[in-house]
Amino acid sequence: MIQLENIEKVYRTDTIQTLALNSISLDVEKGEFLSIMGPSGCGKSTLLNIMGLLDAPSKGGIKIDGQSTTNLNDKQLAAFRNKKLGFIFQSYHLINDLQVLDNVELPLLYRNTTAKERRELATEALEKVGLSNRLKHFPTQLSGGQRQRVAIARAIVGRPEIILADEPTGNLDSAMGNEIMDILLQLNRTEGTTIVMVTHDEHMAKKTHRLVRLFDGSQVQ
Repeated sequence: MIQLENIEKVYRTDTIQTLALNSISLDVEKGEFLSIMGPSGCGKSTLLNIMGLLDAPSKGGIKIDGQSTTNLNDKQLAAFRNKKLGFIFQSYHLINDLQVLDNVELPLLYRNTTAKERRELATEALEKVGLSNRLKHFPTQLSGGQRQRVAIARAIVGRPEIILADEPTGNLDSAMGNEIMDILLQLNRTEGTTIVMVTHDEHMAKKTHRLVRLFDGSQVQ
């Protein structure tokens, strides 16, 4: 589902060159739940952003579901992301002035869907994460765990084949973290969603199919 070949990422300023990723080759199979671990600053989030087409590698090639993304322009990349990928972030990235249902509908605004279809899909996604009784609430009225559930609903509302999660349990206590992890595992098992998750939590990583470790921008496991 995701193929990375000899990915290198270099950040340059006038005086400094920093190698963030070094010769990363990685295949993620359809329906796989993969964890990425490593110390802070090792390149985990950079790798996830490249997988999610939010950043471009300095060298190397990327294919998603068999399609090379190298020559896509910004508009084509945005359309491809909207169709194929769902994103979950540690800090939720919800809009506090919008109700829960409206937050979840946001990715569908960039598709050719009616208001009724958007409402139905968003309601269905919120039911999957156990928040059907919070549709009219605002994010500030929810707990951290509930806000992360809203973020997951927003990620899955467009029925993407791939979910990329950057520390989805990082801001939560262990009980809430386990609840969020259970939702992701259920999506992987029942929907066949391919999931790549960056985490610092060894306990969470062990629940997934495979673990990749990075150190100083290189894959060490």
